[in-house]
Amino acid sequence: MVNKILPTKRVPGNKAPISEISGSMPLRFGDDPYVWACWLYYEDGRTQGEVADIMGISRATVNSYLADARSRGIVNISLEPKRLSSLALAQHVKHHFGLDDCLVVPSDDGARSLIDRLGAAGGQALSKLLKSGDTLAVAWGRTVLAVADHVAVSPLQDVTIVQATGGTRADFAYTPELCAAALADATGARLVNLTAPALVRSREAREIILQEPLVEDQFKALSRANKALFGISSLRPHSTIHSSGFFESVSIQDYLSKNAVGVVAGRFLDGQGLPIEGPLDERTIGISLDALKAVSMRIAVAGGFDKVPAILAGLRGGYISVLVTDAATASAILSADGVPPASAKPLVRQRSQDVAPAPIPLRSQVKKFLNDADEVVEEMLEGLLAAHASHIVPIGSSNRALVAKDGPRTGKVGLVIGGGAGHEPCFFGYVGKGLVDAVAIGNVFSSPPPGPILECTRAASGGEGVLYVYGNYAGDVMNFEMAAEMAQMEGIEVCTVLTTDDIASSSLEDREGRRGVAGNVFVFKIAGAACDRGLSLAACEAVTRRANERTFTMGIALEPSAMPQTRRHNFEIGPDDMEIGVGIHGERGVTRESIAPADEIVDRIIDQIFREMRPEPGDRVAVLVNSFGGTPLMELYILFRRVEQRLSARGIGIEANWIGHYCTSLDMVGASISILHLDAQLTDLLHHACDGVALHVV
Repeated sequence: MVNKILPTKRVPGNKAPISEISGSMPLRFGDDPYVWACWLYYEDGRTQGEVADIMGISRATVNSYLADARSRGIVNISLEPKRLSSLALAQHVKHHFGLDDCLVVPSDDGARSLIDRLGAAGGQALSKLLKSGDTLAVAWGRTVLAVADHVAVSPLQDVTIVQATGGTRADFAYTPELCAAALADATGARLVNLTAPALVRSREAREIILQEPLVEDQFKALSRANKALFGISSLRPHSTIHSSGFFESVSIQDYLSKNAVGVVAGRFLDGQGLPIEGPLDERTIGISLDALKAVSMRIAVAGGFDKVPAILAGLRGGYISVLVTDAATASAILSADGVPPASAKPLVRQRSQDVAPAPIPLRSQVKKFLNDADEVVEEMLEGLLAAHASHIVPIGSSNRALVAKDGPRTGKVGLVIGGGAGHEPCFFGYVGKGLVDAVAIGNVFSSPPPGPILECTRAASGGEGVLYVYGNYAGDVMNFEMAAEMAQMEGIEVCTVLTTDDIASSSLEDREGRRGVAGNVFVFKIAGAACDRGLSLAACEAVTRRANERTFTMGIALEPSAMPQTRRHNFEIGPDDMEIGVGIHGERGVTRESIAPADEIVDRIIDQIFREMRPEPGDRVAVLVNSFGGTPLMELYILFRRVEQRLSARGIGIEANWIGHYCTSLDMVGASISILHLDAQLTDLLHHACDGVALHVV
């Protein structure tokens, strides 16, 4: 096929200029001209003559492509749904953010990990974009290394790969040095390493190193880069920026307090993509954000729900000109930037005429039983203490730290949990005899501060140490870690288990980076039983960790929640849509789809859980069908009906089932399904007697 460059030419309607996409095939179509031709003709509404001009081929060839595509099954009135969806998302992201190009990986079929699929797509993109004579600046991370594993370029000349940041002390395989070397090896390029640490002790040390002639030469090579390849790190625990040692000498709070959401090449961005100045800036050696933005082609390869705010920051800040991501992430990015689903193209469109979507009916405010919205948490706590005085009492004068009336005792490991309000009956509902000893409560969807957590630790301490169990969120991690340090200064030994049961929030290979959601309930129950049985702190930690590893949760929302202060929905869901993979803090799901019957929704969740859990006939499980606050028991039982059918069909027995409001998201209409894959010890602890406000086992 011969490509030719055409002069800029406007086409009817909202279509892009022909010159914008002529001359070479856009990344999203891979190497398949049939798909490109079909997209332009069937989906973009071009005439065959326009398609010929855009592709740089004859009209007769276009006609042949379209005919062959139908005979090959590529087109049957519409393109294959998954491929069409990813193409539509790529085009929408490209035009919305003004990118040079965008490649979107189709939805996961469960066969390959997200990083592997992104690596393959990034390798395909880089193979097309890298040209002879290029200088490519390369950052680091798992995704960048995966790209190197999938690059397959034709012979190039005079290509230089430059390490974009200094080296780290980390012992993983995706350090800056190894990523740059792997790409140089894959492309046959000349390699220029930065022979300096990414992070040094002081500004003075950085200035001295930068004045070294060898390092000066290396930075000159970096300044000549005309292309850059990088991943994007979130600030979630276990993210690349954490494991690279950046927070060994400073607190992440220095950046979280300034609303940092992500990191690009070791530099921090807020939600709007603005650089954040912090204590690490004057100690970091590597490409600056200004220098990165000056590179003519900036290729970002990143995906995953936890990275949506960080990727969006990179897009808003103009640090990305070519984005490689997955379909779920692309959809979430558009939603997070306020793009209504109705503005995106439908997956199947007739060429004749589009039908304008009906407007989404909006309510101005949600009705709530409130006095003063700013006092909602305090008044709620006053009410629950009055209602459940037989189970829970405050510690000291504040109601933000609560202790079980019959929980802590000398000679046992203490158990402390905590989290924000808005999830009732979580977390206070699991405080009681045989359960949790003390709980710290924060504001709505906000972590409790270290002070109440420390008070809970003191109250729960019986001389055998204290176990912390809480969800994997940056604020919770920071505040609980601070409380643990203060407790240890007082001689109280503390161990921690983070809950990570939300299978939608991150890929399987990044299990430690997942959120803790309704599956918390199972983990609290097991931990409470282990502590009540008198197990050692190490044994309690081990069995709690195993319970978390064997718990799998996924949630779906039909209507969003509304904060007490605003009484407005956190986001909008269309009348025929549902959000898949929602969390418990009022956030959107990882993707939005048309609402389906209850059985199909359950099947989608159970299929994903089975892929990770890999159960065998004869296995035993515990099941939690949890309302997010606005879904009644009637519908929860309909969901459980299908869960039981699916488990029974595979020969899996249900040891226990809990159905109702266990971990809510204010008034969100939706539900989550959690499954705990039991073994003999977990089964025994699950049946251990307990008496809490929201959980009672005899």
